[in-house]
Amino acid sequence: MTKTVLDIRKDFPYLNEEKVGKKVIYLDNAATSQKPQAVVDAITNYYSYQNGSPHRGSHYLSMSATDIYEGTRKKVKSFLNAKRTTEIIFTKNASEALNLVGYCYLNKLEKDDEIMLSIMEHHSNLCTWQFLKEKTGAKLNYIYLDDNYQLDMKSFEDKISDKVKLVCITAASNVVATMPDIKKIIEIAHKNGAKVLVDASQIVAHKKLDVQELDVDFLVFSGHKMLSAMGVGVLYGKFDLLKEMDPFLYGGDMIEYVYEDYSTYLLPAGRFEAGTQNVGAVASLGAAIDYLEELGFDYIEKLEKELMDFAFEEMKKIDFIKTYTTTEENRCPVIAFNVEDAHPHDVSSILDSFGIAIRSGHHCAEPLHRYLKENATCRVSFSFYNTKEEVEYFIEKLKEVRRILHLGH
Repeated sequence: MTKTVLDIRKDFPYLNEEKVGKKVIYLDNAATSQKPQAVVDAITNYYSYQNGSPHRGSHYLSMSATDIYEGTRKKVKSFLNAKRTTEIIFTKNASEALNLVGYCYLNKLEKDDEIMLSIMEHHSNLCTWQFLKEKTGAKLNYIYLDDNYQLDMKSFEDKISDKVKLVCITAASNVVATMPDIKKIIEIAHKNGAKVLVDASQIVAHKKLDVQELDVDFLVFSGHKMLSAMGVGVLYGKFDLLKEMDPFLYGGDMIEYVYEDYSTYLLPAGRFEAGTQNVGAVASLGAAIDYLEELGFDYIEKLEKELMDFAFEEMKKIDFIKTYTTTEENRCPVIAFNVEDAHPHDVSSILDSFGIAIRSGHHCAEPLHRYLKENATCRVSFSFYNTKEEVEYFIEKLKEVRRILHLGH
């Protein structure tokens, strides 16, 4: 039987206002999600009853930790529909996964090679490639947006050439809500000999992904945006590409043999998982995947689209609100906006006084904000556990912001 939203909310400790003791309207889901009790229990159970060092012993606790760690890898493989578990690498977050690919590409780029990016990228998917630009002499080539905040695909097709070695693109903007046509981008890139890396951090909690159907070369995401604990991320990479890459970090558990003067290293994924990993966080990722798949992505998309469409239409009715959100049907549940004459931080603080959590700032997307000619914006972002009543309350209090700041009505 399908859970109602009220049933879903009972699974999330922080959304229980009676226990928390205050009004709780959490609309900052693009920053990090709240955690269901099943995820909290997975961490607690691991540290209470299964705490061992994976891959490092033949006793019960070590083998139990190994089962949890490798069992979650199998879940991620299935979740993404990867060909093999050795294509799934655990990192501490998406930023580390991006850096891993970046460092391993240092010897694959030459002067005047190009890396293509969109202006929508999170800093993690910009700074990494700026580092490569400085180290290799490669060039960064940006794709910009049209008037509806959609990626300018004609410009992309015009700019791409055999000089482009890597296309790095977000699957969903954490500001303007745009979801580019990733499959088409990958097809065009591959025809021109380029590899494609997709930052899926803003999409994995909202939409089912199939890496084989997309034919993507690399894909990264952070667990904490999709219900798991902080401290675990994932890099998916095609095995033939991963096995050509040198290690990113060196240490225990990634070696084959160690001699006095040299070492040999494991094949992926082990080659890229040096040292003791965050097994508790990995366990939480497995529980998060179970929760999302049990709920079902068709249902998740339906709930979130209803919230997104309702909020967007209501905000458009407020004459002192400017939104920076695509009107395309295919968009993620994020609305960036500003209140006329009010600083985003003031708007956020006022809403917080009413128990409403939103984001203010540049959302780790400073180049995009410059492109939008804004220093900062406010942002609301929805999850399947939010309700229409919460959105109505947010709209009600948003209408009061200018009065509270003595800016008129």
